[in-house]
Amino acid sequence: MKIEAENIKPYDDAAGKTGQVEAMFDSIAPAYDTMNRLMTMGIDRAWRRKAVRITAASRPADILDVATGTGDFAINLARAIPAANVTGIDLSEQMLAIGRRKVEKAGLSGRITMSQGDCLALPFPDRSFDAVTVAFGVRNFESLQRGYAEMARVLRPGGLLCIIELAVPQNRLVRPFYNIYTRRVIPMVGRLISSDPRAYTYLPTSIAAMPGGDKMLSLLTDAGLRDPRLIPLTLGVCAIYTATKP
Repeated sequence: MKIEAENIKPYDDAAGKTGQVEAMFDSIAPAYDTMNRLMTMGIDRAWRRKAVRITAASRPADILDVATGTGDFAINLARAIPAANVTGIDLSEQMLAIGRRKVEKAGLSGRITMSQGDCLALPFPDRSFDAVTVAFGVRNFESLQRGYAEMARVLRPGGLLCIIELAVPQNRLVRPFYNIYTRRVIPMVGRLISSDPRAYTYLPTSIAAMPGGDKMLSLLTDAGLRDPRLIPLTLGVCAIYTATKP
């Protein structure tokens, strides 16, 4: 089953998505953290904190942070769960380079490792992790089904998958303001701050194409996970999805 979000690509409709996503994040890496704070007005920090609390409640010892980017979520997890080791993986070496510097500055190099890799072919044995997390990354997957199946594969029985992802609000009063902000304001700010303005045109388009609600929960179930749950955040502009490995 082809999912609409998988067809949304940063640059070239005819080329594969994975390589384009890697190139895009390499390009915007220097501006990525600044744009995140500006786009969400800092609310993304609260979203991450909630997801960290959910993950910490499962008491994981080994955590995989997929699409770890510049490492914010991996660092948050390591700080909140002192007994855990965190492995971050991402397509973009430029994003990882920034993340490694942040990890070293935080004094967490002994507990966080970051490496380049593809979420559709995770370089880890089956049942390697107690928790897998993804913060704002699944809409960039070339195949959601393959990505979820891989994350399920590396989870241990009883392990938790926790996803944070942006969403289009369903409230009719909120949506017009959301559309103006994401389709006009964010691309304009992206042109001013980032060297790759196309990345911030891709952003709202990819969010709009993502399956949400029951469709996302069904994808998690199809990947072999159980008890899928949805937690909407901030008027529906973000959501946390969780599921566990049987």
